[in-house]
Amino acid sequence: MYSVIRLLDVVEGDRARVLAVARASAAATAARHQLVEPTLPGVRNGGDILVHLRFDTEGQWRSVETDFAAMLTDPAITRVNGACYSGETSRGAQAGTVYRALLLRVLPGTEAHVVDRFEDELRLMPRYVNTITAWQLSRVEEAVGTSEWTHVFEQEFTDVDGLMGPYLMHPIHWAVIDRWFDPECPDVIVRDRVCHSFCRCDTTVLS
Repeated sequence: MYSVIRLLDVVEGDRARVLAVARASAAATAARHQLVEPTLPGVRNGGDILVHLRFDTEGQWRSVETDFAAMLTDPAITRVNGACYSGETSRGAQAGTVYRALLLRVLPGTEAHVVDRFEDELRLMPRYVNTITAWQLSRVEEAVGTSEWTHVFEQEFTDVDGLMGPYLMHPIHWAVIDRWFDPECPDVIVRDRVCHSFCRCDTTVLS
């Protein structure tokens, strides 16, 4: 599967209008899965509107990319962060109601075996956090925005509490994962500001 994420910062008075236009533009792509929702309180560098499109192939996206990108030139959109990437999802039995995406940049020059270890530890999290109902870790093929994003870590959660509590506060997070992001830790490999964005999802996003 080939996925596209765009996080839109939008002038407050224009958010309803831009949301409607973004939903129409997403529908026009005929993507297999389309999610266009306002972000929820608590996002960090996550935009006001989250757009996630999922295609069978990259070629399907490229055939509609120009038309979709025209929507992003709206003057009410003040910043766009995002990524394009390939990958497959792992799913549990439950359905999720919240979709979350983390965009991050690993420092250039980080040794491959260190990146592999970092990725392996991120993949451990669903084993310990039972509020994650689906997840996918991907290397970015095309980055958009304030940083040259290298990875996208996506999850569906049972609900917002499942993200803000059992996930972010779990010992696996603060005792194992956080050291890769902590500038005071010698293991740090992510120094740029991340995009932590999430919104409601009424249907499956990752499949």
